[in-house]
Amino acid sequence: MQNQVFRQLLLSIIILSCYPIVQAATVSGIVREAGGQPLPFASVMIKGSSKGTTANAKGYYSFQVDPGKLILVAQHIGHKSIEKQITVGNSNLELDFELELQRYDLKEVIVSSGAEDPAYAIIRKAIASREEHLKEVKRFQCEVYLKGQLQLRNYPKKFMGKTVDFEDGDTSKKKMIFLSESVVRYSVQEPLSRKTEVLSSKVGGQSDGFGFANPQIISLYENIVSLGRGLNPRGFVSPIANNALSFYKYHFEGTFFENGKEISRIKVTPKRKFEPLFSGYINIVEDEWRIQAVQVKLLKEQGMQLLDTLVLEQLYVPISNKTWVIKSQVLYPSGKILGFDFWGNFLQVYDKFDLNPTFKRKFFDNTILKFEDSANKKNMAYWDSIRPIPLVLEEQKTYKKLDSLEEVRKNPHYMDSLDRRRNKFGISGLLLTGLNFGHTKNKSSFSINPLIRSLYYNTVEGGVLQLSMDYNKGFKGREAISISPVIRYGMANQHWNGSLAFNYTYGKKYRKNLTISGGSDVFQFNNAAPILPILNSFVTLRNEFNYMKIYEAGFFKMRFEADAGSGLNFGAEFQFQNRRPLENLPDLPRWKDYPDRDFTPNYPTEITNANMIANKASLLTLSARWRPGARYIEFPDQKINIGSRYPIFNASITTGIEGLLGSDVHYTKWRFSINDNLNLKLAGRLNYNFAVAGFLNDQKTFIPDYLHFQGNQLFLASNFLNSFQLAPYYQYSNHANFNASGHIEYHFNGLLTNKIPGFKKLNWFFVTGASALHIAPDQQYLETYFGIENIFKVIRIDFVQGFEKSGAKPTGFRLSLPLLSR
Repeated sequence: MQNQVFRQLLLSIIILSCYPIVQAATVSGIVREAGGQPLPFASVMIKGSSKGTTANAKGYYSFQVDPGKLILVAQHIGHKSIEKQITVGNSNLELDFELELQRYDLKEVIVSSGAEDPAYAIIRKAIASREEHLKEVKRFQCEVYLKGQLQLRNYPKKFMGKTVDFEDGDTSKKKMIFLSESVVRYSVQEPLSRKTEVLSSKVGGQSDGFGFANPQIISLYENIVSLGRGLNPRGFVSPIANNALSFYKYHFEGTFFENGKEISRIKVTPKRKFEPLFSGYINIVEDEWRIQAVQVKLLKEQGMQLLDTLVLEQLYVPISNKTWVIKSQVLYPSGKILGFDFWGNFLQVYDKFDLNPTFKRKFFDNTILKFEDSANKKNMAYWDSIRPIPLVLEEQKTYKKLDSLEEVRKNPHYMDSLDRRRNKFGISGLLLTGLNFGHTKNKSSFSINPLIRSLYYNTVEGGVLQLSMDYNKGFKGREAISISPVIRYGMANQHWNGSLAFNYTYGKKYRKNLTISGGSDVFQFNNAAPILPILNSFVTLRNEFNYMKIYEAGFFKMRFEADAGSGLNFGAEFQFQNRRPLENLPDLPRWKDYPDRDFTPNYPTEITNANMIANKASLLTLSARWRPGARYIEFPDQKINIGSRYPIFNASITTGIEGLLGSDVHYTKWRFSINDNLNLKLAGRLNYNFAVAGFLNDQKTFIPDYLHFQGNQLFLASNFLNSFQLAPYYQYSNHANFNASGHIEYHFNGLLTNKIPGFKKLNWFFVTGASALHIAPDQQYLETYFGIENIFKVIRIDFVQGFEKSGAKPTGFRLSLPLLSR
């Protein structure tokens, strides 16, 4: 044993003596503007390669280089780049740069009065070369460093009646509330394959969290630049889009030379306000007509929805004679929302490009973002060794502060004190927001619905007190349970109902869910409950309309759902109901009595002239949901479906099992639907939902077993893609062997309205659509509507026109509010 150890030691000595030790040295310094101001996020690179780094917000850079002679190039958009030759040994080296403002040569440009600006000729050539450069790199793999931070400049003392407290002991209005870093491997194979593997990720104050980790190259080579529906659902027109000359004005600022390339700086300005356009500067490489740098911004008047401003800066570098790649991208968002004044920056630095990677078979699967098991377990020493951009002092302090607060919050005594402070009984909670009592240490909570959501009125029970409670407990990963008891008391009929529901969510890779519930409750004849009890209470008391029709049932229900991957979800449900009819109370109070109006009986008078008889129903439902091409984010303990480009297909079949537990029903009904949300970019957004359904047999059915189509007789709109806004609630309920329905909705998203003087300043959008139903040749219904949405960001108003087979043409207005519409 000793001889073996001796041999290994001797072999190590020989190897070390025969091969010199090559130790990388660190080059660091500050990139300043001539005059002393640091240049944030300046680029420092080794000439002739894509290896380098990006300075931090204070202009400080640091990275490791191999010994030898090399040339460093410092660059910053709008400044003249500088080259410095250095000789690197085994010792660290400090090297500062001072960059002068870029001076643009206009000597050879003569523009006579009324002549076209020279920028237009350059832009036309850039437009002609746009698609070539867009498809220039068909596949690559690289490493990306991402850092994001969000800071507050001001915030309100209270929000929705509750004191705003970040629980950090800092009363200052200015604070960094989010700081995150990630290092990822980014793989691309055109046209559509993308995969991000997160090697390391850190979030301040969240040791088990995952941060900003998905690279998004914002390419102006695209005709329409998409920044997400939250900012502008239509996207923004690129300054070099095929039709850009119809949208932009251009001005030639001059030329400069860099790395032997002549580069023209072009100022881009929107021709018109209130159109989705950029303003700022782009640098175009002469003769190649490609983008060298971008420095543009978006304002609210360009159709921004959530932000006041968004600044985009990009730098592209040559990786070979004919191929350029992105080196850095920075986004600077800022805005004010509900009194919260915020700003931030989100940086991406691209490095270690491989333009001819070898991808394993099935490397590109349905997982587009994967977090490695140990990605969020790296210590600070690791981050200090690999971070290409040094942290500024404020970021260092923020990490230390947030991480220290996290340790404090893990202390059992602190958790208990926090719970005591939060778990206070309050009148506003009792009346408006609900009562919540949490136990942080055990990941559990108990909540009670507020009285505003617990008091109702209907013509059967009179006043109703429905007390709903929820107990929730979390475990590891997605595993969690909830227990939900409900107690219901009818004040006029002096009758109690009670039920209990148990829900268990689990699944390491894909989500699974089991729900078991039972007891006694009151159901609408359409079990999908198309009428909110609180709204029914108002129209019953105020307008003498009792639209909601209900029955009572003892019930038991068990449902299992599972995500099987590849966009597939399956469900199975068994339900038993012992149904009992209910009648209106004999003497009903009214806030206002209408002589020509009276309450209707407590059953759907549109389709029957008598109440349902008591019956029992044992029902089995099997369902499936499929979205082809579904994409997933994979965490170490779970996978999450984030949708796809393709439609959603839904199918279900329900059978009533006669004789099981005394069941009286005997039928089989089915339903198939397809729905999608199509982004038409500048043209807006098109949503649709088409369905067919019917009964394979209907030997014995009762009204709750029918196929129901959601109507709406209230001023508040229901979901436009799943309902008919003017149809009575049960007029089209049936047990026919075939039904077909369709809903289509077109959101202009600023198209047309941005051209109407005065109106365009409001940032309100047009919306239109239609809904149709076919049951039989003599049972058809059509609705069309036109409306305005995005009113004060939250309101939508529509005028609806109906067309009945009988010739009737009902009309009405519908108001939508995100918190109330369904």
